[in-house]
Amino acid sequence: MRLLRSTDLALRVLMRLAVSGDASPTTRQVAEDMGVPYTHTAKVVAELQHLGLLEARRGRGGGLTLTEKGRTASVGAVVRVFEGDGDVVDCEGPTPCPLNSACRLRGALRRAQEAFFAALDPVTVGDMVADPTGPLLLGISSGPPPSQLASQRSGPNAS
Repeated sequence: MRLLRSTDLALRVLMRLAVSGDASPTTRQVAEDMGVPYTHTAKVVAELQHLGLLEARRGRGGGLTLTEKGRTASVGAVVRVFEGDGDVVDCEGPTPCPLNSACRLRGALRRAQEAFFAALDPVTVGDMVADPTGPLLLGISSGPPPSQLASQRSGPNAS
């Protein structure tokens, strides 16, 4: 099974935000850090915001922050939302499968898909950024580290 690009990006955005600390990177910054198109990232961020997994604030001092719900979200649940509940194979498509009425493959693939999701259910976003992953994620950011951003915001030139 191969994840959709949007599913992969959603998980990476959540992981990136989980290690951001007090920093609130913008959607554009996250897209640049991950080397993906801004428009694709914006769509994924909008869905994650709709799910309550992150907050997005516009304007000066705005940016993205992971919510507590996002930090404790089940990876399996996130993958289910982005992948949808469709079958792995399309037996009813434009050219329906002639074995459809007596096929055992469809049921076996459905069980395999559910086993895949079930294996991801106990894993949380927070689990995914435990060492050694968290420090590596901080290294992909193009901006200053979160501790430096916090000091810049509260420094003498902050406005």
